[in-house]
Amino acid sequence: QKKLKSNSFKRKVILEVGPGDGISTALIAASFGASSILIDADNFAKKDINYLVKLSNYLKKKGLNCPDIYISDTLEEVLAKCNSRYLTKGLESFYSIQENSVDLIFSQAVLEHVYKSDFIYLIGEFFRICKLDGICSHQVDLRDHLGGGLNNLRFSEDLWESEFFKKSGFYTNRIQFEEMIEIFNKVGFSCHDIKINRWEKLPLSKNKMSSQFKDLSINNLNIKSFDVILKK
Repeated sequence: QKKLKSNSFKRKVILEVGPGDGISTALIAASFGASSILIDADNFAKKDINYLVKLSNYLKKKGLNCPDIYISDTLEEVLAKCNSRYLTKGLESFYSIQENSVDLIFSQAVLEHVYKSDFIYLIGEFFRICKLDGICSHQVDLRDHLGGGLNNLRFSEDLWESEFFKKSGFYTNRIQFEEMIEIFNKVGFSCHDIKINRWEKLPLSKNKMSSQFKDLSINNLNIKSFDVILKK
């Protein structure tokens, strides 16, 4: 709490990738004197801002300098009070962000949903807009989004990357841990503070996986999620 009350975030720029149906990050960032950019693939934010009013009251009780939010405010008014931008055109949204302008980029269980064909470009955009002393913090969930196992590895590349599967609602890019780390490094980031969460036993036997995954090591495949800090 003492650390959070410092001025370490004042005048910083924070970018969240994939905020989903809420813009809480805008309010929290503003409470610490930071501005924010929220990027998503579409406009998923809830129009009912009652949850933001409650969050505002909570942050004020914690002694933070939170903007006044009222139930009559529109979403656009809340964003303006928080000095926040909500961009909803996915990768295209990054075009409006200057290079070396963002202090912190973060995501929670989002990177695995980025189309495989777009992934390295997205990480390249992170590198472009991140300040030289900035960081990226990502939590990546490598489990399938059907039942929390590895059933997504059953399918061939052609079928899984088809438009039908991409629009299914449970698409993941199936980029495994070692390959994802390689991409981060290839773009120019260094990886730090990696925390790995593993299965004790693979939830799907290798002989049931598509051929492209059968040759991967158990040590790679049994990683179900990980956290990583990226630095320029």
